[in-house]
Amino acid sequence: MSDSTPVWFITGSNTGFGDAIARAALASGARVVATARRPETIQLSDDNILALHLDVTDPESIEAAVAAAIERFGRIDVLVNNAGHGLVGALEELSEKQIDDVLAVNLRGVMRVTRAVLPTMRAQRSGTIVQLSSVGGVIANPGHAIYATSKFALEGMSEALAGEVGPLGIRVLIVEPGPFRTEFAGRSMSFADPIEDYATTPAGALRARFRDQNGVQPNDPERAAALILEAVADPNTPLRIPLGPEAIDRIRTKLTGQLADLEAWAPRGADTRF
Repeated sequence: MSDSTPVWFITGSNTGFGDAIARAALASGARVVATARRPETIQLSDDNILALHLDVTDPESIEAAVAAAIERFGRIDVLVNNAGHGLVGALEELSEKQIDDVLAVNLRGVMRVTRAVLPTMRAQRSGTIVQLSSVGGVIANPGHAIYATSKFALEGMSEALAGEVGPLGIRVLIVEPGPFRTEFAGRSMSFADPIEDYATTPAGALRARFRDQNGVQPNDPERAAALILEAVADPNTPLRIPLGPEAIDRIRTKLTGQLADLEAWAPRGADTRF
């Protein structure tokens, strides 16, 4: 195996998108650092796989995993920040611990792992950082306030990061999937204790929608993984890459409406000069 063979470093590699991306990268001939909180649950075994413990809320485990990856393979070419989980509940229904737990994984954890890998990519003057966001990073559904908070913030951080590291030869890609048949709506989803007043509102309806869609989502995570590999290989891939027709349609509708609102308000909003 040549030292120039790409090395992928993937968080949350034991299930869902993480597992699918790890398998696709391995099949492409890449070397893969597959990480998870419980590495014994990673379902991959190959000479080009390094399975490691990594808890995105534990800085020491992050530093140890990055150091082990460099020691084994000498470089990191693609970082995939995939680890995350969801939380359904109206903002008032959420506990402080639930809010902290989502932000610790979906936002702070991504920042920690990214910051730990960046020195290696800077030294290489190359690399791609793939941030697993969501259609929920563009559109905030009632009942998904803290999840949307984490993903909106992830997108803002990643957009700024792209401008910071681009001159150093490092790319950032923000992946915005719609409903894919992963464990996201199942064991990766938590639910706040309900308040009865929200039961008949859109926030309450979101609970039933997630429970009903688990296991029957229309999109294939293996196809998503293949598209992510294509996006990484293509130097012309845009910053944001929505995946699935539902995500594309909903994002188009949101942005079209937002642009219309901007144009409607612009004559008054621009009248601010001294």
